[in-house]
Amino acid sequence: MASSSTRRMTWRALAPIVAIAAVGLSACSNNEEPSTTPGTTPPVWTGSPAPEGDSHGSDSHGTETTDGEATESNGSGTSGSGGSLTADLETVSGASAGTVTFTEDGDAVEVTIAVTGLDAGYAGVHVHENAACEPNSAAPTGGESGAFLSAGGHLQAGGHTGVPESGDLAVVVVGQDGAATATVTTTAFTLADLEGEDGTSVVVHKDAEGERVACGVIG
Repeated sequence: MASSSTRRMTWRALAPIVAIAAVGLSACSNNEEPSTTPGTTPPVWTGSPAPEGDSHGSDSHGTETTDGEATESNGSGTSGSGGSLTADLETVSGASAGTVTFTEDGDAVEVTIAVTGLDAGYAGVHVHENAACEPNSAAPTGGESGAFLSAGGHLQAGGHTGVPESGDLAVVVVGQDGAATATVTTTAFTLADLEGEDGTSVVVHKDAEGERVACGVIG
């Protein structure tokens, strides 16, 4: 039979081993799965199934939805149907002189003016009442011929009689490179007015109201 001193020495030798075994059993309890993500600890349940709806349950993965899901939009609140019309401008000699684009913007029309190839100085850009841009032509009311006179006078939309006329858009400053750009928004007419029975055109005048130097039918 071992002496009491021998038994004490044997227990002291076995105590660390028993402690390590206890730690090992504790670490592997409750069916815990080791995490593969550094610095994280997986959820631990005490032998029972995970509660329904828990954010860590397996059913929650891969089914997340967000409120930012992309949807089609018709631009309601910022524009109407998004329709647009364009006039390609030409000089009396037939050279390209830029474009003027009309785009629906809610109850208004946004007009984008981009002229090129013109003499430096002021230029008036207006919508005229006829879809005609003959370089050398008489006005609808008759008289002598002149540059783009067939375009008629400034557009007046139905029910509008005031000054400035509906078709008055802007006066732009043409640089030494012959170009100018501007964007204006107007409620004086609609795209339907521009597509009226006789159509309409854009005329560019030298010095705001002077000689007609460029013209383009709106379509």
